[in-house]
This record gives sequence, structure tokens and C-alpha cells, in this order.
Amino acid sequence: MGFSTDAIHAGQEPDPTTGAVTVPIYQTSTYAQVELGRDKGYDYARSINPTRSALERNIAALEGGRAGFAFASGMAAITTVMMLLQSGDHVVASDNLYGGTYRLFRRILEGFGLRFSFVDTSDLSRVEAAILPATRMLYIETPTNPMMGITDLAGIAALGRQRGLITVCDNTFMSPFLQRPLAHGLDIVLHSTTKFINGHSDSVGGVVVTSQAEHAERIGFAQNSAGAILGPFDSFLVLRGLKTLAVRMERHDRNGREVAAWLARRPEPRRLCYPGLPEHPGHELAKRQMDGFGAMIAFDLGSLAAARRVLNGLRLFTLAESLGGVESLVCHPATMTHAAVPKEERERMGLTEGLIRLSVGIEDCADLIADLERGFAAPA
Repeated sequence: MGFSTDAIHAGQEPDPTTGAVTVPIYQTSTYAQVELGRDKGYDYARSINPTRSALERNIAALEGGRAGFAFASGMAAITTVMMLLQSGDHVVASDNLYGGTYRLFRRILEGFGLRFSFVDTSDLSRVEAAILPATRMLYIETPTNPMMGITDLAGIAALGRQRGLITVCDNTFMSPFLQRPLAHGLDIVLHSTTKFINGHSDSVGGVVVTSQAEHAERIGFAQNSAGAILGPFDSFLVLRGLKTLAVRMERHDRNGREVAAWLARRPEPRRLCYPGLPEHPGHELAKRQMDGFGAMIAFDLGSLAAARRVLNGLRLFTLAESLGGVESLVCHPATMTHAAVPKEERERMGLTEGLIRLSVGIEDCADLIADLERGFAAPA
């Protein structure tokens, strides 16, 4: 089946009782058993819920994986993936990760004995040089948040196979419509469904999809044991969002390209980060491994004062945390999404106080560009 067909139908048969074409919200904590020792496939809602199961089957189909798992947040999804490791293990990770992921790794998981090396994963030689005898996982974002660095998925997968390492990609920025890491050989892909997967800024959640049976078994066990599951109503919302993922992402991608091209003609940005621009260092690689360039753009205005002036002058772009909704959002990573990253680390990556991140929505693009013009023209 095609992507749009799977998004609408995969894992979502009409309800056998009523014929409802939309998967019902099974808002229950437990299930009546037929008799002692025999149930109908459902025993307790932390372990299994029909609405969540439909979502998990659907996202697994869209990512081309063996099994999917839904969680209460993207961070819960990442935390559960890290339960594949044990104290003393070492992880090589992208240096420009989402700030919450960096915080989890540095301030929580290192306290449990995991070790992390953060490198520029767009350079595979740096990844290979960072691998230690204790390394067990390669963890990447591509494009990275917010600097839009591009990592070679096939190259990471090959390196992981050669060294016997688990390979993981956070695919939140792209969604499976624009990029499918498992197809390039990675073991695990994850998303914050809060973003493009759900797409309507009304649900917080996360998903993990894996192609490996051993990882599926362990992640499923950890999901049930730790219990950070996505509830039935949020599962329903995400399923609803997935039905329109293809058409939304087509519009996000088109608007993203237009806004980036407009920004490239402006004199104000000192640096513009968007892989759809030919001058982006990862442009050719992005063309090969992605089916579009997406809606995420970052640009540097040189100072906090300049960034504040533009941000305060916008009216249609909403200043807010998060991304990936149908409405356009804008944020200041240094003080918002990446405030947990030490200043010296941010500046080393180019994540300065003058950097602005756009999540381009699906509004009329002319209106978005007019709003950016209003922001650039705002008085000091």
C-alpha cells in the first residue's frame, strides 16, 4: 500500500462490534475475564489497550518496522530506549540534540552509570573515533535540533553493524513521510508524537519503532514494567493526526522551502540553517536520504537584542515551545528548548543568543512571509 493509504488504514480495521470506521477510545483500566486463567487478549490497560495498540501498529507500518510502542511523551520514549543499556555502557550521540535529551543524558542517566560522548555525527570519522570498548549505542538526530545538521543514515547503520552497536535515530523533525531511518538500516527510530505525527498541538506523546525482534521484546517489557504509556484518548488523537500526515507534511515542506528561500534573500540572517538550500553542507545527502526538506528553519541575527526585536514583532508566528503543529511557531533555543545545554556547548555548536528557530505551519505562505517582514521591520 502507499503511504497515505497506510496512514489511514494500517492497524485500524472497522470496529467489529459496531462497524465504526474510527478506532474507539477504550477508556478503561481493566477488562472482564472469561473465566479464571482465560481472557479475551486484554487483562490490564497499562499492558495493553485497543486504541493504543492500533496506534502502535499504524506507526510501525509507516516506519517499516517490526513493532511500535507508544509512550506518554517523547522523553518517556527516549528513556525507555535507553533501558536497553546497563550501567557502564557508553553511547556516542549527536552533539546538537534537543535540549531535553541532552538534559536526560547528562543530568539523569549519567547518574545511573551510563556514559556519553557528544560529537558532530555529520562527520562519520568523528563518530568512529569516539567509539570505545564500552560503546553499545549510536544515538543521532538528523536533521539536528536546531542547527539542522545532516547525518548519513546508511553510514551510521553500517558502522553500527560493523561494531555490533544499537543504532537509534530521533526522526521527530521529519516524520516517516519525509524520512524512514529503518529503511537505511538503523535498528530503532523514535518520535515525539507531540510534533508532526499528531500535528495539532493538542497532545503530548512519543513512539518507538524497531526492526529487531530482540529490541522489540525488551522495549515492550520495559514499557509495561515502567508504565509510561500513552493513554487511550491521546492515542485516539494521534491516530486522527496520522490520517492527514501526508497532506500536512506536503504543505509543511512546501511552505518551509518558500520561507527558507525568502530568508536566503534577506540581508539580516548571518547564518541560515535549512537543508533544502544548496549552500547547506548537508544538502546533497539530504536529497538522497529524505523525501523533502521539512518545515524547520534556524537563522542567526547576531545578538540577543536583534532576536528579541524580531520575536516581539511577530504576530502570526506564535512564540512558544514545541514545533510541528499546523500553526507556525517560533522559539529562541538558547533560552527555551536548549536552556539546559551549557552556554559554552551551545556557542561551540553555533547555537547563539541570536539564533531563532521557526516551525513553519500550513497557513498561506504569503501571510507567513508578511509576518516575518513585520518582525524584521519592528523598531529596536
